[in-house]
Amino acid sequence: MTEETPGFEEKPDVPSGATPDDAEPKAAAPSEEEAAAPAGDTDQTVGLTAQLDQVRTALGERTADLQRLQAEYQNYRRRVERDRVTVKEIAVANLLSELLPVLDDVGRAREHGELLGGFKSVAESLETVVAKLGLQQFGKEGEPFDPTIHEALMHSYAPDVTETTCVAILQPGYRIGERTIRPARVAVAEPQPGATPAAAKEEKTDDEESGGTEEV
Repeated sequence: MTEETPGFEEKPDVPSGATPDDAEPKAAAPSEEEAAAPAGDTDQTVGLTAQLDQVRTALGERTADLQRLQAEYQNYRRRVERDRVTVKEIAVANLLSELLPVLDDVGRAREHGELLGGFKSVAESLETVVAKLGLQQFGKEGEPFDPTIHEALMHSYAPDVTETTCVAILQPGYRIGERTIRPARVAVAEPQPGATPAAAKEEKTDDEESGGTEEV
């Protein structure tokens, strides 16, 4: 019977020709899943970045579409408002055009002193209403003739005018703002052909008088 020597432990059998290091246990090699883990995280990050870029691109496109729609809506509102104002002006102008003969009758009655009693009250009320609607009367004797707002019905020559002048208002003109409803119908006079205008005559006379004084 073999006696065990105290203080010594049994060592595993080492094959012949092996080094002592071979007898020590080695750490287990990492599995394929553990080795592939870092690469998987990188791919996932790249995928998320690509998705984020797509979302940002889509958001930019939707924002641009919204801004374009908002601009189109604002243009539509301005166009509708402009058309509404234009339609209103045309409707008012058409209405007032129908009342111009009545206003002409009122003006003739006033000139002849026939605007009396109840007729006077009605006429003044009518003139007040059309004035509130923006109707303005124009055309005065002595103002220069303007073919854009005057219609010449009579023509003559006069020695005391220096340019084509309205010498009589046959029918007053009417406008609403910048829109002319009816031009003023007038009689015009032009300077006499070959005649020296009155202003030039006066200036010439003054020059002659001052020249005569210097000679003395």
